Amino acid sequence: MMALRRTAVFAVLALLAAAVLRPAEPRAEVFDPETFTLDNGLEVVVVTNRRAPIVTQMLWYKVGAADDPRGRSGLAHVTEHLMFKGTPEHPDGEFSQIVARLGGEQNAFTSYDYTGYYQTVAREHLGRIMALEADRMQNLKLEAADVTTESQVVVQERKQRVENRPEGKLSEMASASLFLHHPYGTPIIGWSAELKAITQADAERFYDHWYAPNNAVLVIAGDVTADEVKPLAKKHYGDIPRAEVPDRNRVTEPEQTAPRRVSLESAQVNQPSLTIRYLAPSYRTAEDTTTPYAAQVLSELLGSGPTSRLYRELVMKQEIAVSAGSWYSPNRWDTTSFGFYVSPRPGTPIDKVETALRAEIDKLLTDGVSEDEVREAKDRLRAQVAYARDDMRTAPRVLGRALVTGQTISDVESWPSRIAEVTPADVEAAAERILEEDSSVTSVLKAKPAS
Repeated sequence: MMALRRTAVFAVLALLAAAVLRPAEPRAEVFDPETFTLDNGLEVVVVTNRRAPIVTQMLWYKVGAADDPRGRSGLAHVTEHLMFKGTPEHPDGEFSQIVARLGGEQNAFTSYDYTGYYQTVAREHLGRIMALEADRMQNLKLEAADVTTESQVVVQERKQRVENRPEGKLSEMASASLFLHHPYGTPIIGWSAELKAITQADAERFYDHWYAPNNAVLVIAGDVTADEVKPLAKKHYGDIPRAEVPDRNRVTEPEQTAPRRVSLESAQVNQPSLTIRYLAPSYRTAEDTTTPYAAQVLSELLGSGPTSRLYRELVMKQEIAVSAGSWYSPNRWDTTSFGFYVSPRPGTPIDKVETALRAEIDKLLTDGVSEDEVREAKDRLRAQVAYARDDMRTAPRVLGRALVTGQTISDVESWPSRIAEVTPADVEAAAERILEEDSSVTSVLKAKPAS
């Protein structure tokens, strides 16, 4: 039970999903999935993978932290915890005990736009875990004591992940500064005071509003076919009634007119660092058909690994940084971010690496990119598809994340072709579009001098 974090796996996720921005013929370039929808609205996706006699079930709900009611931040995450508290048929803890007895593993995650639950077991136990997941989709037992306990658990998680870690505190302030009005500026884990205020009635309303088959995507991947999954899905999920799911009434981020800067000094800091974040279009919010793909190529070219511009210039050539790179997260329901990070070498002032980083950004905007570096970046991105097919859980993560943030199967499958179509001019246009100083936040983490 954990909030999604930016790891290598999730970098692959961000790269592979694609946007509903233009018509495209489905092409089996990535996972070659099959899909069907039950009468109650549950969308089911099946990816056959014969590498091992196991299956992964991953159930995605189209609700996340950005859908928390005002004044109840962290409710989506607390509800994720409460989903393990049991039903009348399977009391507290029994779900996890059954999965363990089956020799499987399970967990859950909460992000801004979705909440997910997954189990991996031997293929013959698929029906069993379907029955368990379907049971808690409609029969979760929410007791006041459990709501209080799990809210307190999340408060403790917050202390460990954020309040006791200077980098966590600074990142939280940077996000709050980047999103002036949108709920993406509120932490997924919630604010402590609001977590403590969550009640049984809050949890019941949230569960009743959002946890329904017509607000979910079920992805099954592994040693199984769609013909085998379909009768099981109908048996276990098919009789769950649809619900009136509320609209996602989110506010729009206003125009930003000035860059912002946040900084933190702490005796706990061993490695200073600096980040620059920019507002950027997501797959769903982009106004054109190219920018999200070009932005992925831009990030790969600038800051992904030892062959990237930033690493070669700041780490290898100038020898002023121990790390430097960039990120872009296109899988958001609303506006997302594009960012840079750099950490100075011991003894190098952080303002020196900031100056060098900004010089590289200016150079990009002034001089553009070459055909060769764009081609190499595209080749590296497309090569990741082969690795994505090998991991049993990558397919359900990529496909589920895409479908709950507004994309289609066709978009995921045609991702390699769309990346291949990106030109140097597209990359330069994306850089001009995204790297606007007025929509940026710079955050600086420093070691506090000894007194």
